[in-house]
Amino acid sequence: MQIKKATYLISSPSVDKCPKSDRPEYAFIGRSNVGKSSLINMLVNQKGLAKTSANPGKTQLINHYDILSATAVPGKKESLSQWYLVDLPGYGYAKISQSQRKQWEKMIEDYLRKRTSLLNVFVLIDSRHAPQKIDIEFVNSMGQWQIPFTLVFTKADKEKPGVVQRNVKAFIDALRETWQFLPQQFITSAEKKTGKEEILGFIEKCNGDAYENIELKKS
Repeated sequence: MQIKKATYLISSPSVDKCPKSDRPEYAFIGRSNVGKSSLINMLVNQKGLAKTSANPGKTQLINHYDILSATAVPGKKESLSQWYLVDLPGYGYAKISQSQRKQWEKMIEDYLRKRTSLLNVFVLIDSRHAPQKIDIEFVNSMGQWQIPFTLVFTKADKEKPGVVQRNVKAFIDALRETWQFLPQQFITSAEKKTGKEEILGFIEKCNGDAYENIELKKS
């Protein structure tokens, strides 16, 4: 898959203010300072699309980006697909008030549980660290809500490969304690573009399945 165009569309304070659910949609979420904006920019080949910040908690709304991608078809004209990429507020250590935190949590949960065109959530985990309780709890919530998701381990270039592998294994082993079937996983580095083709290939397959088998509800 090749990204032809990626443009910012809208920032919404609630799921009912989001664009129509008329195309496949993929959301990205993770603990504050997990490298979400850098990963998104790497995937779409556009350095400043998602705004990065040294201060965690910069993303405070549901941010939709309009994506046009192309898939090569042997002997035919390339196949074009339109889909949404969604940047969600991080969870965890952003310096915000308790009331603001609860408001964010409700906004995120409502979006994840009610958005009819949401095909997959990429849950970002910092590969430099041992399993964090807050990440495990969020992943378990995704399971309880029955929302399709994959794990994306970020910042793999910031630690030695052996440390990254141990941390990833420890996280997966922690999930094995309560999960019968484990989610798919990607290991990424925004700086080295590691995992880019794998994630885009996954989205490409999901898009194909959606257009073939699912009539997305328009709302």
